[in-house]
Amino acid sequence: MNILAVEPFYFGSHKAFLRGIEEHSSHSVYTVKLDEKGLKWRMQGKSVRLAHAAQDLNAEIDLLLISSMTNLPAFLALTSPRFAHTPKVMVMHENQLTQPLPEGEERDTTLCYTNYLSMLAADVLLFTSQFHLEDMLDALPGFLANLQDDPTFDAMETIRAKSRIMTPGLELKHFDAIADTRGQNKHPVVVWNQRWQFDRNPAMFFRVMNRLFDIDCPFELILAGDTEHDKPAEFDQAVDRYGGMISHMGFVDDPQRYGELLHSGDVVVSTATYEFFCVSIMEAIYCGCHPMVPNRLHYPELIPKTLHKPLLHAPVMYETEDDLFRNLRDLLTGKTRPLPKNSLQSINQHLDWSSMSKRYDEMFAELAQTPSKSVFGGG
Repeated sequence: MNILAVEPFYFGSHKAFLRGIEEHSSHSVYTVKLDEKGLKWRMQGKSVRLAHAAQDLNAEIDLLLISSMTNLPAFLALTSPRFAHTPKVMVMHENQLTQPLPEGEERDTTLCYTNYLSMLAADVLLFTSQFHLEDMLDALPGFLANLQDDPTFDAMETIRAKSRIMTPGLELKHFDAIADTRGQNKHPVVVWNQRWQFDRNPAMFFRVMNRLFDIDCPFELILAGDTEHDKPAEFDQAVDRYGGMISHMGFVDDPQRYGELLHSGDVVVSTATYEFFCVSIMEAIYCGCHPMVPNRLHYPELIPKTLHKPLLHAPVMYETEDDLFRNLRDLLTGKTRPLPKNSLQSINQHLDWSSMSKRYDEMFAELAQTPSKSVFGGG
């Protein structure tokens, strides 16, 4: 079968997901993608270019795989009638209703409404976790209360009924060829490999590390991750405070080098206040870094309950900032032990694309057999 993937934001996790589908699917995948930056313009102003590129395709398309950054109603109108009855699967990478905003910025409700209309126009919505779905559904009533829409239309039930939980695939197998070097560490190595943005809460991470530093707790730091956004002040302050204790700082473009860094880390920490599926944390876990992650967001779903607070090893989940400090202190000083690598890999090895591609392909084949319908029941 032929799949057309539409992605106006070919960056980061969006790019990784689409590349995984392209490289691992047994179906033929055609892509229409843009890599311009600027959230508002991607969601509102790129439909013409996307539609024009889609219309140029000669292949018969059996299924549309649409990014949630797409204005789907506009795309369908501009390509009408070509995809009118083609099944439409929307990948919910994010949620404009609850996306955190930088200080001083107000939420653009037109983006929320575009997200809402696109969800209604799609036949199936793929959420990365149950938390992701519930977060959106919890926010939707408040948003809809401000709209003068048909009171007989149950948007909540309509959206929930078409929603599925489908974690993205991960490129994990290529890490297997990289040797573990953490046994050579002079001091335990703490890894930060997420985006350097406020919603990942680096302020809390460095507060905890500062407390550990003040009690002479031994550690080194790897500060990797996506650094293309405005850098929070805490990272510059970390350079001044920790100096030679930082063994790496900055984005790693080379996959081999990135894998080597993860295989030298002892523990990876998340202090995120908002995320639906953190690929970088999953990569670090697979490479043998003991995770310390909050007991909220999507983590309780992804981490087996038996590993939340294992009896013979360091805790994985924490409740408060003080809990994270104590758990890290005990692990870094040897009072508790990290989980062995085989236990860590049991958390997410099933998410490798070698397995997940089969699940996606089966779902795509199933959905392609069901012609698209209007949300109100028409053909």
